[in-house]
Amino acid sequence: MAVFLGIVRPPSQHSLFSIIRFTRQFSFTNNNSISISKKAKLQFKPFFTASLHSSSASSRNGDEVSANQSEIIFIGTGTSEGIPRVSCLTNPLKTCPVCSKAKEPGSRNRRLNTSILIRRTRPSGNCNLLVDVGKFFYHSALKWFPSYGIRTIDAVIITHSHADAIGGMDDLRDWTNNVQPSVPIYVASRDFEVMKKTHYYLVDKSSVVEGAAVSELQFNIIKEDPFIVHDLEIIPLPVWHGPGYRSLGFRFGSTCYISDASDIPEETYPLLHDCELLILDALRPDRSSSTHFGLPRALDEVRKIKPKRTLFTGMMHLMDHEVVNERLLKLKETEGIDVQLSYDGLRVPVSL
Repeated sequence: MAVFLGIVRPPSQHSLFSIIRFTRQFSFTNNNSISISKKAKLQFKPFFTASLHSSSASSRNGDEVSANQSEIIFIGTGTSEGIPRVSCLTNPLKTCPVCSKAKEPGSRNRRLNTSILIRRTRPSGNCNLLVDVGKFFYHSALKWFPSYGIRTIDAVIITHSHADAIGGMDDLRDWTNNVQPSVPIYVASRDFEVMKKTHYYLVDKSSVVEGAAVSELQFNIIKEDPFIVHDLEIIPLPVWHGPGYRSLGFRFGSTCYISDASDIPEETYPLLHDCELLILDALRPDRSSSTHFGLPRALDEVRKIKPKRTLFTGMMHLMDHEVVNERLLKLKETEGIDVQLSYDGLRVPVSL
């Protein structure tokens, strides 16, 4: 089957992008704190429909999510190498506290490659939009897809072309061979050029042996303009991921997602206006690196953007979930800032 390659059309002039700076107000059903229900359970059932939704009124992880409520599921919240690090667990001279905790079952310090899934409910049928498919995607999907009744991947949206964002594209073959005919990929042209080299056999299948079970992907080229995926308007949020390297965050309704950033250009800030939920890069507790916000810089960005709620993502092994969150809780008292670390498997209801 031939790979489809096309340019994504921008939405109409009456789109969210046209009025976001001026008049659009967003609804957001989430409360102001993370409440965790220990009793709630989502029971897995076989599903045969094209798109799935939650079968539980509440979540085992995170805020309560009703059956007809759209939500964001944190598929992964860690760095490219993941947590725990093998090098930490095998070091005979030094014990890493966070990696030691992360190897324990259920630890919120256990983090795989940063990724979210937007599970959107709509009258015409629900859909699952995955942002990034990193090299640990199989392991994340193995844990969270059965747990939350996720079967299909209705689209994949790519932030950038590093291995922790595109390294799992080959694993999509399980879906295109056994669940659905193909998976649409939405990617900027500069990142598609990288895919032509790293995943050449998925882009150009002329050299693939007949009958080989490779992923069937439809590549759609996006620009830094709003585009529509399954009737949902998505606004790219251009950021710098190191000097001269462009990455994309995305806005979905009143939720803004920026997973890999070292700087936010001035022209991007207006697109963050009236953000209800900000999901933002925060690599380490003490300082920024050349390619990622550290916690101090991330907090400065929160103060500038002024979202109603912020969840940090992309944390390395210096970020102890319980310790850092306890510090962050104090900011709500002193500054009125609602900020916390996210964790793998966290579910948050959103309005889309």
